Amino acid sequence: MRTQLLLGVTAFCLCVFVVADKQPDRQADKSFPEKDGVLQLKKGNFNRALRKYKQLLVHFSAPLSGEGRRISAAFEDAAAELQGSEVKLAVIDVAKEKDLAKELNVTGLATVRLYISGDKNNPVPCPVPQNSASILTWLKRRAGSAADLIADLSQLDASEDLTVVGFFKDLNHEYVQLFYAAAIDLPDVNFAVTQNNEVITKYGLQHDVVLLLKKSQLIQAYKMMPQTSKEMLIIFITVYQMDPVTEYTGQTATQILTSPVLNHALLFVNKSSAGFKEIHSAFNGTAEAFRLKILFVWVDVDEPRNGRLMEYFRVRSLEAPLIRLVNLTDHVTYHLPSDTLDVQTIKSFCQSYLDGKAKPKMQSEPIPEGWDKQPVKELVGMTLEKVAFNPNNTVFVLFYLPYSPESRALFPLWEDLAEALKEREDVVVARIDASANDINMSMQGAYPSLCLFPALYAERMVVYQGKRKVKDLVKFLDKEMAKAKKYRFKEDEDRRKYIEAAKAEEAKKANQSKDEL
Repeated sequence: MRTQLLLGVTAFCLCVFVVADKQPDRQADKSFPEKDGVLQLKKGNFNRALRKYKQLLVHFSAPLSGEGRRISAAFEDAAAELQGSEVKLAVIDVAKEKDLAKELNVTGLATVRLYISGDKNNPVPCPVPQNSASILTWLKRRAGSAADLIADLSQLDASEDLTVVGFFKDLNHEYVQLFYAAAIDLPDVNFAVTQNNEVITKYGLQHDVVLLLKKSQLIQAYKMMPQTSKEMLIIFITVYQMDPVTEYTGQTATQILTSPVLNHALLFVNKSSAGFKEIHSAFNGTAEAFRLKILFVWVDVDEPRNGRLMEYFRVRSLEAPLIRLVNLTDHVTYHLPSDTLDVQTIKSFCQSYLDGKAKPKMQSEPIPEGWDKQPVKELVGMTLEKVAFNPNNTVFVLFYLPYSPESRALFPLWEDLAEALKEREDVVVARIDASANDINMSMQGAYPSLCLFPALYAERMVVYQGKRKVKDLVKFLDKEMAKAKKYRFKEDEDRRKYIEAAKAEEAKKANQSKDEL
């Protein structure tokens, strides 16, 4: 009996120890909630996750962005493939965990980092993944070596994707290590290494060269030199991975915005217009000459999803086709000052930009000296609204493009109009270069545009659509001034009532204060 009691106590104690031993694990699991195999981290459990997992790949997510949702989906798919490995995937919602994001110095909306052995201060940046394969390839290449890229090129002949092939005489040369470092940073690109002399014979090249192949066709070759850096090789690959001209879409936006080429030429054009093919052909013909210097992108102005991009560059669909150049470092924009978009014109513009001779498109030109002394006042961005919306004047403005023959043809007419109205002190005739100044108004129609701003407190603009003759312009002006006079009488009456009511309210408050005293 005594023996049985001892055995029972021993068994009970063993059960307690087992339960006690398992309890921390259950608590730890609860402290690291998961969704589809991806840890959901926050400030309270981030440090514990660093200590627990040898390799922690973290997506700092902005869930409301399209890119954030795409990366989250890639993480979920990759997590299933990485079960049982020493790599654990996690996500942090930067919108909710602002303090943690600030502490970790996370600034970009699409940031992915690998934390190794609990090192919080020196994470490894991961290229923004396009899909789960990007994540798996990046992790595999980080853990591997250049020997993993040795391949039989005959297997690549049918591939429609770009393949980067390094042909090296000595696989232990530093060129090979540099090549492999580029492969790690470009997980969405196929890489291969070969020493097959048939490659040299086939393409007529020497060793220590990087080939870009598609369907076994040579797209471009890059000769490795002592001064070649990983960054130089990555620029070469990413530029030639893209077509000479890329359409801006939801699928290509990330590739365009993350390109190492920071000078971008943007063609805003209506894809369904009659001249699209000719203009696109000229743009494409120019692009080849500026590879590695300028990235060429075209934007369909008839695509509603491009509205935000057009708003950023202040481009209206009616102004297309037009070309803008911008540097993504300083965001200074340059406008091609021509209605003619042929190869020579586009090339000259791009070269003048690279030479530092192109004139930037500014929010406003400087105010010209004596701008209001001539019959036709010369407005700029800084003076447009102040002059046009002066409630005591009726202002007729010509919005023109200096390179447009149609605009220049109106200059004599505008001088004649100013001469005809010179005795009317309450009327101002003016013009403004719409290509050199940002016009922060809802314009209708293409330039040149003739717009009347009546003498009202309300900011109102009327676009003239009639005949381009002085008498017709004056008739239109008189008609609109007569309308404005009626509106102005009502405005003045409303303002008088408002002022009287405000004064009465002030007097009432003053009397209440006296009574309280």
